Amino acid sequence: MNNLFKLKPINDLIKEADDPSKGLKRTLSATNLISLGIGAIIGTGIFVLTGTAAATHAGPALVLAFILSGVGCAFAGLCYAEYAAMIPISGSAYTYSYATLGEFIAWIIGWDLILEYLFGASTVAVGWSGYFQSILKDFGIYLPPEITASTGTKLINVPNEGWQNWTSALTERMAAANIDINGLQSTTALFNFPAVLIIGILTTLLVIGIRESANFNNIIVLIKLVVIVLFIVFGFHFISTDNWVPFIPERVIDANGHGHFGWFGIVSAAGVIFFAYIGFDAVSTLAQEAKNPQKDMPKGILGSLVVCTILYILVALVMTGIVNYKELNVPAPIALAIDKTGDALSWLRFPVKLGAIAGLSSVILVMLMGQPRVFFSMAKDGLLPASFAKVHPKFKTPYITTIMTGIVAAFFAGVLPINILGELVSIGTLFAFVIVCIGIIVLRKSRPDIERPFKTPWVPLVPILGAAICFLQMLGLPMDTWLRLIVWMAIGFAIYFLYGIKHSKIQNTK
Repeated sequence: MNNLFKLKPINDLIKEADDPSKGLKRTLSATNLISLGIGAIIGTGIFVLTGTAAATHAGPALVLAFILSGVGCAFAGLCYAEYAAMIPISGSAYTYSYATLGEFIAWIIGWDLILEYLFGASTVAVGWSGYFQSILKDFGIYLPPEITASTGTKLINVPNEGWQNWTSALTERMAAANIDINGLQSTTALFNFPAVLIIGILTTLLVIGIRESANFNNIIVLIKLVVIVLFIVFGFHFISTDNWVPFIPERVIDANGHGHFGWFGIVSAAGVIFFAYIGFDAVSTLAQEAKNPQKDMPKGILGSLVVCTILYILVALVMTGIVNYKELNVPAPIALAIDKTGDALSWLRFPVKLGAIAGLSSVILVMLMGQPRVFFSMAKDGLLPASFAKVHPKFKTPYITTIMTGIVAAFFAGVLPINILGELVSIGTLFAFVIVCIGIIVLRKSRPDIERPFKTPWVPLVPILGAAICFLQMLGLPMDTWLRLIVWMAIGFAIYFLYGIKHSKIQNTK
């Protein structure tokens, strides 16, 4: 049992971080880290999930849901910032847990992070595929339907709309239009080629180098920020305050017994849009490649969170001000808001799609950047095969794990639907946040002597609130998601006890 909870000495981690011969190249500035954080955060959440959260959970009070979810992430972010400045090495929550809670907990969190980073890249790639196909259609280019959706998806050729995923809502809409959906041409998708394509391109870029990847990310982050700011600035003039009344719609219970709106609806919406904040912690995986991690890591983590929260609040205000919340349950709510303005903002429709593609691309990039660095740290500790820790002799990147991550992420993006992927990402990320928050409390008690370039304020209050808010959001996820998490963890336990515990390089310090 003692071996299960042996700690990795923090002094060894600090020495490793300061040793340039240990591997990764320090090339990232505070600006790069903030940009990478924004690149990871702004994506699927703001371009896709905001409409659903407003229409079915919070109404115009979506703004409060963003604030609630943002506060929970801020508490966790403060804990991440203390760790990243104190232990500036790759591995994120895995490394932090190894130094504070023991090897077995570190393995659990490292295995769990695969759900966030690897499956996160797959999830966003599926969303990227939808926007990419939409832009192609604007130019009269149509991909074969068999390679545009997850394996086994039934597609229907809808008149004047093209190929659409078969859903009960689609059947009802066709019935209302007196169209027999069974009489329409249909096919079954083989795999999602655009999703596989974008992962392949970005994986190649990541193998070439971290500096090149960061520069590419800076460009696409700038594009999506410009688009979002344009929507806020020009959309502000089309707000009707009548759409904000009532700001918190009265609580209702539907025919299935599910509650909507009211104060509980705001909490539910916070859980739904939590996906919009996923990614800021990926900045912490880059600590070993930051020029001045002690100062720059807190700036990168907290700076990206602040910028994105402000933008989310403004977008939510403008969107619900232009469109009545009841109409926002659509895949592209920002695009709908622009359509509602008529010809006035028609020029913004294409830039919004371009911004969405840019936004989703940067999220995929940072997710694919974070996962190999977790594998890299686990392999250096002996918990995974040594080949996982190899660094490219020319590019100085963890190329084997980057390529492997890209291949697996591309596979899941090609064959699985976005809803299953998204649920796994949410519960995996929340679990990681809970562990990190608890770890700060443990470390303050067990090692008060360690130098902390950045300190989480109001300990233990901040970590307790961070862990509590994240765990409450976990409880709000469907039971199926919990069952998938349990199965995933069971697989991880098997690998650890059959391989990891036998090859661990860390001596028992108990």
